[in-house]
Amino acid sequence: MTDAPRPYRPPEGWLRSVGMTLGFGMLVAGGVADQDTPFPYLVIGVAALGLGTLYLLFPHGMHAAFGISAGLAVYACLFTVMGRAAFPDAPPWSRAPAFLMPVVAFLVAVWWRRGKLRLVAEADRPFDLGHLPRMARWLIPIWVIGAFSLALPVNRLPMHDQGAALLGAMVVISVVIAASVGAVVRLLTDMALITEELAGRASRVLVPMIAFLAMYVMLVVVFACLYRIAQGLSLQPLFYGPQGPVPLPFPDALYFSLVTQATVGYGDVTPHDDGIRLLASVQVVAGQMLLLFGFAEIMRTRRVIGVDATTRRPGPAGD
Repeated sequence: MTDAPRPYRPPEGWLRSVGMTLGFGMLVAGGVADQDTPFPYLVIGVAALGLGTLYLLFPHGMHAAFGISAGLAVYACLFTVMGRAAFPDAPPWSRAPAFLMPVVAFLVAVWWRRGKLRLVAEADRPFDLGHLPRMARWLIPIWVIGAFSLALPVNRLPMHDQGAALLGAMVVISVVIAASVGAVVRLLTDMALITEELAGRASRVLVPMIAFLAMYVMLVVVFACLYRIAQGLSLQPLFYGPQGPVPLPFPDALYFSLVTQATVGYGDVTPHDDGIRLLASVQVVAGQMLLLFGFAEIMRTRRVIGVDATTRRPGPAGD
């Protein structure tokens, strides 16, 4: 009698990785969206293609999947900025192939070297942080290509010549990516692992962070109410905007209180009374004191957690 086959279960953390990857891809697609162009859909498609390919090759490489998909999203942003700056008149027929070439070259190279990359892609801790500078050397020729594209008068060429130059630059980048695929996978996987480690550390100080945020919000609300009360008791307008006196309803008072406490000072609402200026100054000082207190409390909690973790560590056998 043979045992019944176990039902398939996706690797742990896969749903989170898929959600974050596709969410990040959709966010970037919305950010780079242009009217009457298919580029946003291309970005989402590339994120899905990369995620699906990596899942098939490395089903337990969740960190590699997330890191590489995040890298693809960053690449989409850089391609949009550099493409518009260096090749502003490149025809549409050249942009989609130029964008896809490095991605396809990378995925083909990953598939070709999947056996050697499996250990890296499915690692559960940073591969070798000491090698990060060496692993990032593949970025140098890409930066050189970008610098030459911006420095040379490529943007003055005719439309079709700009398209040819764009395709040529992306061909070179594709060759660099394919030749350095191991270093690329190591770097992006380590970046995802480091990000997760930082998120874990942040979760350990979540309680003081929430307490600080609550006190910060309360301080904003208290001073917003004080501004409204002062405005209501005054016979003269206390706040001015670019168009003149501002009645300062409560939403505006809340907004002014927040930007004052954050010391941003956009200048769209300004106090025009010595008493209100003094009150705003008090809020700035109180906000800075709260910031110092919150930072000190978070660091104290972090040290306490570190000490507890050290004291709870099991000793050598036989103790």
